[in-house]
Amino acid sequence: MRVHVVSDVHGNAEALAKAGDGADALLILGDLIDFVDYHDHTGGIMGAVFGSEAMATFARLRRESQHNEVAAFARTLWTSLDDPAAVVEEAIREQYARLFAAMTVPTYATPGNVDVPALWPEYAGENVRILDGETIELGGLRFGFVGGALLPPGAVRRRGGVFHPYLRTEEELAADVAELGAVDVLCSHVPPDVPELTYDVVSRRAEHGSRALLESINENSPRWAMFGHVHQPLVSRMRLAYTECANVGHFQRTQRPYVLRW
Repeated sequence: MRVHVVSDVHGNAEALAKAGDGADALLILGDLIDFVDYHDHTGGIMGAVFGSEAMATFARLRRESQHNEVAAFARTLWTSLDDPAAVVEEAIREQYARLFAAMTVPTYATPGNVDVPALWPEYAGENVRILDGETIELGGLRFGFVGGALLPPGAVRRRGGVFHPYLRTEEELAADVAELGAVDVLCSHVPPDVPELTYDVVSRRAEHGSRALLESINENSPRWAMFGHVHQPLVSRMRLAYTECANVGHFQRTQRPYVLRW
């Protein structure tokens, strides 16, 4: 059995169309949408709407961790539009139409934080199965899927705005992980809460990893734990006891799937 795994596609439909070449199945671990492209300021939804100069300023403020300035600048951009929510939804739908059409092999997908899971059933074809808090069997192995990313501790979900990322509390994510039970392959968008796996060497900060995923790995010893979310991790592969942990992204840039064979 050969399975290809990708995460953090961020709009790269051309590479996604080739990701399943030679595989029996393709797994996608979230973040299909390209909302802000930090590598190409003309790319992504915001780049297309506001242009490269505005995105260069936005990226600089993010790099400098000027959080209040980032928020203020983004508000200025969005309020310049008559109906920003409609603009964003149209752009998301255009990306999903291209991305789901690129899934030509049997595909099993879970959403990331830069996704709108409610829209996925409209675009998923017969060969695409959407999984979140669910398990499947492939080639005699049990695969478990948990989507979304974590809200920062103490944060609350925002009301209003033009885009709502798929963010969950640790308790919500933990409930889905518990529902999976013991699996051979643990698939998630976010990594387990291990410092080497959560730290991004370019942004110079740690993303939020899941304690529940780490506990499941320690208790159930799956063969593999696969995830994405951290684009430039300090460590992309490491072994925790019997489990091989692998960051399978950042597919938008690498355009290489992670390959499982058994």
